[in-house]
Amino acid sequence: MRYDLAPSIPDAAAEAGTVDGVNNGTQLIKIAAAWLMIFMLGIAAAIVTITVVNTEKFGPESTVSNYLKALKEGDGAKALGLLHATVPSANAAALDGEALAESQKKLASITLSEPVDAPDGQKLVTVSYTIDGAPMSTEFRLTSGPKQWLFFNSWDIVPTKLPTISASVVNANQASINGAVANMPDGKNTFAVFYPGSYELEYRSALFAAPPVSRNVSGPGQSVPAVGLATGPTSDLLSQVDATIRKYLDSCTQQAVLMPTGCPMSAATDNRVVSEVAWSVVEYPAITISPFGGQWILSPMNVKAQVAYDGQDLFTGLIDEVKDVEDFGFTAKLAISGTNVSVTPVVSY
Repeated sequence: MRYDLAPSIPDAAAEAGTVDGVNNGTQLIKIAAAWLMIFMLGIAAAIVTITVVNTEKFGPESTVSNYLKALKEGDGAKALGLLHATVPSANAAALDGEALAESQKKLASITLSEPVDAPDGQKLVTVSYTIDGAPMSTEFRLTSGPKQWLFFNSWDIVPTKLPTISASVVNANQASINGAVANMPDGKNTFAVFYPGSYELEYRSALFAAPPVSRNVSGPGQSVPAVGLATGPTSDLLSQVDATIRKYLDSCTQQAVLMPTGCPMSAATDNRVVSEVAWSVVEYPAITISPFGGQWILSPMNVKAQVAYDGQDLFTGLIDEVKDVEDFGFTAKLAISGTNVSVTPVVSY
């Protein structure tokens, strides 16, 4: 009898429904479920990220913040692009560069409100700030724009028109706004400005100057009071004219006669003058320069002077010491060419 001692070998592949088959299917399901969970979490994270970015980086207040930043940096082109404002027919000296950046330096404690709903699906953002300690605010209306990169919102400031500041200056054809020099035809001009901002207008030259005048602008509809620059002589000009007049009067006192030639002082007596005549100025005139008819004129002046001499009475022969103090009026013509100043006294007898 023969015995087959070789062991039987099972099939390499498990039949359907075996334990190995069940184990493999369960593992695949678990893997798929894990990936599905990761995918869903990724989508949720993406939604949260898009929402946060839309709020913080692409919300209405972000557009306003970028506009304020452009003003602070003196970038007029960027600011105008964000504001979508119409530029009026006016001088543009304060719409860019240092003059624009200067308009923001007085703004302090700047805060932006949360956007609130406005009519027609718009949003309203209020910017609060102070200028020289005074609380002020500016409202911006924004409307929804096209999506960016398919997911992110965009907001555009509702178009407005830039406000203006009208100004005039006495006897000058130039002025400055926030340090930017501008022409003033016939002494007048109008300046377009951004808002919010503070603008200082003034006139200054070597001989004449006008004190600075400030205007704070908070919005496009604000009625900005006109600026009148009251030009007057500088202390240098007054000192120069005063020195000329004093020199003129001192020269008059050098003439040892009762009526110095070309001078406002004069004296008369019925007695004989028996000593040298001596003139001295007791009080020099005050110098006042005023605008008139597009020119600068010297106001009439008054000098207080003393004449001293010995007089002999023609009837008694007695000699008396005479010291008379009197006020004498005169005028002078003022001629200015550039920085050159000439003063010509005018005496009427």
